[in-house]
Amino acid sequence: MDRRSLLLATAAIAGAGALPAHAQQRVTLNVLTAGDQNMVDYITDYLGPLFQRQNPGVTVRAIGTGPGDAGSQRIWERLEAQRRANAQSVDVDVAVVHQNMAGRMVAEGLLARFREQAATGNLATSAVTRNALGQNVDGFVMPMFNSQVAIAFNPARVPNPPTSFEALEQWARQNPRRFGYNGIRGGMSGVGFVFGWAYAFGPDQRRLIEGPFDAEAVAALTPALQRLREFNRNVVITGGNAGTLDALNRGEIDMGPVWMDMFYTWQAEGRLSPNMRLVLPESGLPGQPMYYVIPARAANADVARRFIELATSPPVQAEGIVRRFNWLPGIDAQHVQAHLDQQTWNRLFRDVPPDVLARGARPMPQADFMRAIQEAYERVVLN
Repeated sequence: MDRRSLLLATAAIAGAGALPAHAQQRVTLNVLTAGDQNMVDYITDYLGPLFQRQNPGVTVRAIGTGPGDAGSQRIWERLEAQRRANAQSVDVDVAVVHQNMAGRMVAEGLLARFREQAATGNLATSAVTRNALGQNVDGFVMPMFNSQVAIAFNPARVPNPPTSFEALEQWARQNPRRFGYNGIRGGMSGVGFVFGWAYAFGPDQRRLIEGPFDAEAVAALTPALQRLREFNRNVVITGGNAGTLDALNRGEIDMGPVWMDMFYTWQAEGRLSPNMRLVLPESGLPGQPMYYVIPARAANADVARRFIELATSPPVQAEGIVRRFNWLPGIDAQHVQAHLDQQTWNRLFRDVPPDVLARGARPMPQADFMRAIQEAYERVVLN
């Protein structure tokens, strides 16, 4: 899509988001969001007021349900309780949930299909729009943003960083205790690294991502995990996501896996040297989105779809997702580029441009494989 077409499409989206004068009845749009407080603040302070200005008569009410999968669990509990009560409509119009719960909600019939009808639906084409930890969610979800694990490194110490897990393995042997990650505990950047290792050295990456689950496929990862146990002899186990960045900034390590958005935020806040860089290994590392979804019995489903259209429009993704939070956009990056200044675009995609993301970004494993790999790490790598 060229810039002119994109701008025209964006204008159409904004127009579609506005309710006609005769339809400006009072509507309270209940948006429940899992995640940290910044997710609630984003809707309350930015996205909600923007939508309200375009839709007189609509009030956006944001409700936080808490961080992590537990926050998504509370949204499921609310919808499930209302279904069991045979409610004709539910009091949740839009929800923001993690992958695991989105897949469960789709499987249990709690969500409505809407992406095909959304004006922005074709702007997101990554694998996570179709697959949530092995569950087919195509049509039921729209990514709010994407987060991605990559390898941060100090170019003064590592001028030519490894671009594959095999090369990283060799580098760690030659540079003992200069690579750090937080293992399987204390943060998902380390967990993501373990999954990336399993993808690189396991026999069937696609099976781990798409399922179906098979205990024999987990057993087949034993040689890869034994290899990881040997790798760990040459690395530093850090105290978590922040611990890896801290160790890198203090010069205690030269490389380690981090969340890209956290990396950029620390640099913007002056907590991490601006000289640090990122690399995404060729065999890939996982990332994870948060999803916008609409419950199957939402009282204001049409308004909810318009809200998600605005939230996933190129200008809002540029301003709200990229500039404000340093997240990767939920829609494909090329649609956002025209709405970002060159400095912001370079900062986000200098080291890991969209084409590298398209090749190297992987979904997290299928839910049962995710748990099984973590358990196998405890059993094989830590013993």
